[in-house]
Amino acid sequence: MTGTLEQGPPGPRRLEGSILTPDGWMRGVVEFGARIRALTGTAAAGPEPGRPVILPGFIDLHVHGGGGADIMSGRSAVLTAARMHARHGTTSMLATTVCASREDLRRVAAEIGPAVSQGQAGGARVLGLHLEGPFINPGKLGAQPHCTRPGTLEEVLALNALAPIRIVTLAPELDGHLELIKALVDQGIRVQAGHTLGDYPVGVAALQAGLGSFTHLFNAMTGMLHREPGMAAAAMAHAEYAELIADLIHVHPGMILAALRAIPRLYCVTDGTAGSGMPDGPYHLGSQCVTKFHGAVRLADGTLAGSTLTLDQALRNLVGLGLTLEDASHRVSAYAAEYLGLDDRGRIAVGRMADLVVMDPALQLTSVFLEGVSLDLIDA
Repeated sequence: MTGTLEQGPPGPRRLEGSILTPDGWMRGVVEFGARIRALTGTAAAGPEPGRPVILPGFIDLHVHGGGGADIMSGRSAVLTAARMHARHGTTSMLATTVCASREDLRRVAAEIGPAVSQGQAGGARVLGLHLEGPFINPGKLGAQPHCTRPGTLEEVLALNALAPIRIVTLAPELDGHLELIKALVDQGIRVQAGHTLGDYPVGVAALQAGLGSFTHLFNAMTGMLHREPGMAAAAMAHAEYAELIADLIHVHPGMILAALRAIPRLYCVTDGTAGSGMPDGPYHLGSQCVTKFHGAVRLADGTLAGSTLTLDQALRNLVGLGLTLEDASHRVSAYAAEYLGLDDRGRIAVGRMADLVVMDPALQLTSVFLEGVSLDLIDA
């Protein structure tokens, strides 16, 4: 069976199979070191039956943990989570915080900063932080700890000096937050609406102020009543990007299909927690105690508290809903890269990082390459 790594003396390495490129499917060979060096082959209408499928590595912009480790515990937890998610095809990710005190957030940012700058062997590349809270509505906490406060540019920039802040989730209806959106965007930081009680007009105003996306669309936000359109309706009517948890638990399949028709570059995130990749049992989400049970993570009162989804399963779920493999791949790789403004990953093209996943015809992972380095999935 082709699609396995050919190792030998220094020089390009090669994978052969059905390759998804920016121009569509190709039957051929990708050669690479840390970056992709060459693509050779012939155009194809789709994946060739019975042959390996080579896709861009997955990019997850919302990860709270994995492998038993919670991001709020610091650097070692981030590295553990990055290793666990890499074994499910995630080659780049954002470490995502929850509501916490200023002191705790500074501690976490200071510990995560080196993981961003140095990376690690065998783990997804940590691109920076997604600050989910504390600038959210206390009336729409979901599973977030009770530690909210108004957002300020000064607090975000102080954290950004310790570790790059790539995304800030906030509730745009809170006093001063529309102005904060503009200020953060001017600093090159993406802003998302989430954990919000804002209505449709507030959502539209936030988009006009520079809001770029919506955090776990439909969850922890006002919905879509026909005479009371909420934040989700603003996303469906006007957004170019939004993130969605495609575990088929957080959002009904019918609503996923509706969002896919409405939002051109809807992309999937896991909202993965410490319970990802672990057996059922108790875990932490920041200061909250949560329990993994039957594929979901919940607080004691039953509130969903993140997920145990992995992006390889998200891809399979999307295909199961009727998406083509090409479309599903874009929604776990390319669109997230585009949203963050990354031009070195998210697609298989010469000069881009050799972040690659190889899947069998049943869309089960057989190999993962992180900047050209192979993971041993058997020993993971």
